Amino acid sequence: MAARHFLTLNDMTTAELEGLLDHASRLRKEWRAGQTRDTLKNRVLAMVFEKSSTRTRVSFEAGMTQLGGTAMFLSPRDTQLGRGEPIEDSAIVISSMVDAVMIRTFAHETVERFASASSKPVINALTDEFHPCQLLADMQTFRELRGSIRGATVAWIGDGNNMCHSYINAAERFGFHLNVACPEGYEPDPELLRQHESRVTVTHSPEEAARGAQLLVTDVWASMGQEDEQKARESAFRDYQINPALMNVADKEALFMHCLPAHRGEEISAEMMEHSSSAVWHEAENRLHAQKALLEFLILNRLD
Repeated sequence: MAARHFLTLNDMTTAELEGLLDHASRLRKEWRAGQTRDTLKNRVLAMVFEKSSTRTRVSFEAGMTQLGGTAMFLSPRDTQLGRGEPIEDSAIVISSMVDAVMIRTFAHETVERFASASSKPVINALTDEFHPCQLLADMQTFRELRGSIRGATVAWIGDGNNMCHSYINAAERFGFHLNVACPEGYEPDPELLRQHESRVTVTHSPEEAARGAQLLVTDVWASMGQEDEQKARESAFRDYQINPALMNVADKEALFMHCLPAHRGEEISAEMMEHSSSAVWHEAENRLHAQKALLEFLILNRLD
């Protein structure tokens, strides 16, 4: 049987995603109750990092350990991937020795090419185009704190980046409407918008996007690799901050989320991390549990 990959949310059906999130919530409860689990005993996850990360490495490595398996950290300095070996050649060899591969890189084409040659499941742990693992954690968090997100309104405030793109896919998969508020010139990918035009509204007004929304989400103004654009982006995005005043425009039970790291005083005001609407720390922990559920689903083809 061909390996199942997770490169975007579109690689799973809505029913599969819903089942995965239910399982992730069970795993969270089990872990917090001190229960142990060894479903991935003697299994190995290769973690390929061309982009560095705190939460991605800790959550995948801890997750494999908690399931009885092992995670192997690989950087471009440690492998032939950083020395010009064709991606497909690396994929054939690495996948012959491990049970799954997680890749965090720049070009989305890299994970697509790796997956095309891999005999084992490949997980996109972030590319410049999509960040589906974070969406699993975000959707799990909303379900645990507010119930189903189907029919809700979500406001994305900021850059039309990889997180925004994955929220567009999530709007289709989970049945909510997404309002995207961004400055001119920073809109999401036009083709992706066209594909999901019934689910997404783009505006240049944060207040318009947030009005009545049940969830407000943002990300840093300059992502990794955009450091040279920092000053220009600070100017373009100065009015695109999530703060208590913007939360007051949203639904009174609205949640605030951020994939982290957060730059207080830029995309969020200093007090938002501790604001009564903030689900940021719950969301951050759920990267661990959502990815454990994903690993079991892809490696074992089960959710129980």
